[in-house]
Amino acid sequence: MSTVTVASCVRRVLSRAPHPNSGWSHITRRAKSEVASTSGTNLPKPRLNYRDIADNAVFKSHNAFNRKASLPIGAIQAIDKLYSHQKQLTLTLNSKRNERSLLGDRIREVAKDAEARNTALKAAKALKDQITDLEAKLEEIDDELFRLAIAVPNDTHPEVPIGPESVATVLSHHGPEPIPASPSRDHVDIARALNLVDFQAGATVTGTSWYYLINEGALLEIALVNYALSIASKYGFTPVTVPDVIRADIAHRCGFHPRDQEADQMYRIANIGSSDAPELVLAGTAEIPLAGMFANKIYNDHDLPRRVVGLGRAFRAEAGARGADTRGLYRVHQFTKLELFAVTAEEKSDEIMEEFRKIQVEIFEGLGFPFRVLDMPTEELGASAYRKYDMEAWMPGRGSWGEISSTSNCTDYQSRRMHIRYRKQVDDPKQPTQIPFAHTLNGTAAAVPRLIVALLENGVRFDEGNVAGLDLPKILRPFWVGGSGRDIIRWV
Repeated sequence: MSTVTVASCVRRVLSRAPHPNSGWSHITRRAKSEVASTSGTNLPKPRLNYRDIADNAVFKSHNAFNRKASLPIGAIQAIDKLYSHQKQLTLTLNSKRNERSLLGDRIREVAKDAEARNTALKAAKALKDQITDLEAKLEEIDDELFRLAIAVPNDTHPEVPIGPESVATVLSHHGPEPIPASPSRDHVDIARALNLVDFQAGATVTGTSWYYLINEGALLEIALVNYALSIASKYGFTPVTVPDVIRADIAHRCGFHPRDQEADQMYRIANIGSSDAPELVLAGTAEIPLAGMFANKIYNDHDLPRRVVGLGRAFRAEAGARGADTRGLYRVHQFTKLELFAVTAEEKSDEIMEEFRKIQVEIFEGLGFPFRVLDMPTEELGASAYRKYDMEAWMPGRGSWGEISSTSNCTDYQSRRMHIRYRKQVDDPKQPTQIPFAHTLNGTAAAVPRLIVALLENGVRFDEGNVAGLDLPKILRPFWVGGSGRDIIRWV
């Protein structure tokens, strides 16, 4: 069976393969989008590790299944077969190219012998046709491999729980004892009573899940950002303000594509320039433009890790689940977010992840509300995450724990797509310099609306059953700018 026939058969098998989450058409659309989007940047095509997938096909299949990745049945096995044929085809092509080189020498040797030269030229033409055919077949195999492999998720840390969100492991509890759940502590009612948020104006101007922070609500956002920034700076993170408009290709390379390909997470900006202008989107998190800062660069290992903390607006187009999750400030379409990001040597990423967790714990302990740290299970990991810690605050008005931050170790998933590498120190000067892909990590320092929810619901004061004011942690006092002239804040 020819290589192209094998590739065609693989496509036919995958196109018929059922999957609980996705069909092959979704993978094809995503892959075509990623291939097409690379023309919108000057970044090289992602360097995917086909060999690693092929050599560990069973593990990769189980890993994708455990993570509920949008892969059709048989995709990993198809990569294994295609990679094997790619290697065979490359060997054959290289052999033919070597023959062409030798034949060129032969033509020059018999230049004065018309008959021998004519025979050699005919052979060269036939060889050229074979090489052209092989190159076309190899290109088809390369495209097929890319379309499959681009959808394969990152590997998973061996300690990560397998299953849905309900099996997450609680690693630690922090802060005071949770106060009893009570609907009187609902942050929406508190915000309205104290005139901190205007949801109605947000809905009028933009739509549902848009809002205005006003009075002490606006001042609280500024204080939270500057407080979290002060702690990140103390640990050596370089402050950065990021562009909120980014190329779609950069978001794709970072791993931002939903499991459900019919639900788009990103706001897309209409192309009003030339037809070949790159597609632009609004960033869903500062992680994306922060990763872009390091794209297509090679660092010396002694210059790593590189730590930055980025301030930007996060835009989320998805509506989310109905009910409590979309009430008030908990799940909104735009919010201010301070993000930790690091680029590090491959052997240091686990250590840096624990550093991120330490910084986040310090930030949230200072805010004085109860929270816990979770090791998130496989079905809660995005495509890029090798491991993810979530932190959840107790929100008594919602009557549940609510996510306020996460930290992810993405290993080399993003760096292979963004071409972020580093030179390894080599003790033996005779040994060639190694330039592996770096590891990237990201973590939330402050997602402002969620922190406001936790502070309002845990810090509200009542007077004879009515909302009277708000107790805020005194650690925020140095970062408080001015005031509204009202006496509703008490620093505790």
